[in-house]
Amino acid sequence: MAPWQAGLLVPEPDPLKILGALERHRVRFILIGAAAARISGAPVVTEDIDVTPATDKANLERLAAALKELRARLRSPSDTSGVPFPLDAGMLRTADMWTLTTSARDLDICFTPSGTRGYRDLRREALRTRVGPGISVSVASLRDVIRSKEAAGRDKDPAQLPLLRRT
Repeated sequence: MAPWQAGLLVPEPDPLKILGALERHRVRFILIGAAAARISGAPVVTEDIDVTPATDKANLERLAAALKELRARLRSPSDTSGVPFPLDAGMLRTADMWTLTTSARDLDICFTPSGTRGYRDLRREALRTRVGPGISVSVASLRDVIRSKEAAGRDKDPAQLPLLRRT
């Protein structure tokens, strides 16, 4: 997002705002991806937050409420403010992956990350970790982050895998 939008300075990205909103709404989720690896001590950088939520209807309703609070919109390369879409539990379940922009920073929601079977699979090794003042979240194990990145086969993953394995 550009530093100036509609003549107003946009605040710096704040990942804790996203995680705090998810926690306030009691969304059951696992923090995954590079953010989870970073919390485990890996020297990686990320531009977004990736989460895997539980898929039961009540949890998806809480997730939709948190996304509304964060003013989530579909991420679009042609529109940095994002594209509006219906934020409800039914809509969230229509795709396995959502790439969103929020009032805080980009957020990717992936119900079944590559190489995993989703929330129930990831929660077995996830650790509850304090990530900020009054904010504790379930963080995927480094082993699960590596497993997912190996299975994803994206161009950016091979560069991170040696760092993750050394960590």
